[in-house]
Parts: sequence; structure tokens; C-alpha cells
Amino acid sequence: MSNKRWITCICSVVLLLAAGATLSTIGQAPATTTQQRKTSTPYTGDLSIFDYPDRDQKLHINQVIELLRIAPGKSVADIGAGSGWFTVRAAREVAPTGTVYAVDINPEAIQYIDDRAKKEKLTNIKTVLGTADDPGLPSDSVDAVLLLKTYHEVAQPVQLIKNLHAALRPDARVGIIDRKGNGENHGVDKKIVIQEVESAGYRLAEEHDELVKDDKMDYFLIFVAK
Repeated sequence: MSNKRWITCICSVVLLLAAGATLSTIGQAPATTTQQRKTSTPYTGDLSIFDYPDRDQKLHINQVIELLRIAPGKSVADIGAGSGWFTVRAAREVAPTGTVYAVDINPEAIQYIDDRAKKEKLTNIKTVLGTADDPGLPSDSVDAVLLLKTYHEVAQPVQLIKNLHAALRPDARVGIIDRKGNGENHGVDKKIVIQEVESAGYRLAEEHDELVKDDKMDYFLIFVAK
């Protein structure tokens, strides 16, 4: 074989190998170095600790309810309901015709709230076993939402808030009460919360940080859908 033909064969093999490598990568998702921010491990311990003395006064819950425009006949979602501390207060406020959806990803919390509602004879509470990215609420079902000391534990916060959108009625208000932190220490920076929620299709309507300081919280944000 002449040198010219030999060189031509080698070039052909190289081109075929290169083409094969290119074809094998078509359709593969590009690698990414972007990591989701850290979140805290959801609490699974004794739920009764959330009903500590003077919590109503420390959190100024009556004012929180007023700012979220929770009133008789309204429908409310308590996302990350835990022991149902806020659920039962909202249920009494919206009675007799309003409804409160108690949402949690912990089946034990759902059972705890079901038992609590029966014990306290509150028939307007509906429990919902949600997921990390979806509260599982019916469409066009709620006038107000509260995530109380919960946002920092949500593993997929942007997707959760996006999926919440369909459940909101016109002019619905979404409240987030939490404390500052690095995401994994049961707190998350206020600027991150605002950025994430706004990216999910909401705008920041009001801030009432001073209202929740007595309960060792750092901010109370109210959002509305754009």
C-alpha cells in the first residue's frame, strides 16, 4: 500500500471514531455545576412542642390573621401545618362556612391534626398530605396561605410555590414567617426567600418583620400572585 493510501485510511478511521463519539452524546443533558441550595431536615419529633405557652401573644397571631385578610367564610391553607397550631386558630376565624387546609408531608402530622380537629370539634379542617414540590391543594380553593417556620424545610421551594399558584383565588395572600439562616440551620436568608418566590411568579406586597420578633422570627413577608 502506498504512503498516500495509508494516510487516507488513517484519516478515515479518525473521522469515523470522532463521528461515533459525537453521535453517542446526542440527546444527553449537559453537565451542570449548579447545586440546589441547602434546606433543613423536616421536623419529625414531638409535635406538641409547637403549642408552647404565650405563643399567641409572642407571634401576635391575631394581627397575622388580620394582615392575611382571614375572615369568616374564607378558605385558608396552612402549609407545613405540623401540630395544627395555626390550623385550629384559622379554622375558628373562618367558621362557620370557611375551610382550612392543613398541608404537611409528614403522615404523622396529618393524623395528629385529624385527631386534634375531632377533639376540638372543628369540622371545617381538611388535611392534605403534600409533597416537597406540591401542596396538593384543589384549584381555585384558597384566599390565604401561611408558611409558618416552614419555608426553610421545603426541599423544592420554587416548584412548591409555582404549584401553589393554581390553588389561589383572586387577590389571595401568601404569608411566609421565618428566621434568617443558611438554609440547613432551620433558617433561610430573607433575600433568598424573596428572590425564589418572585421567580415563581409572585410579587412582594408587604413586610411586617417587627410583628414577629417577639417569637424569635426575623421576617413576615406577604406575597401576591402576579
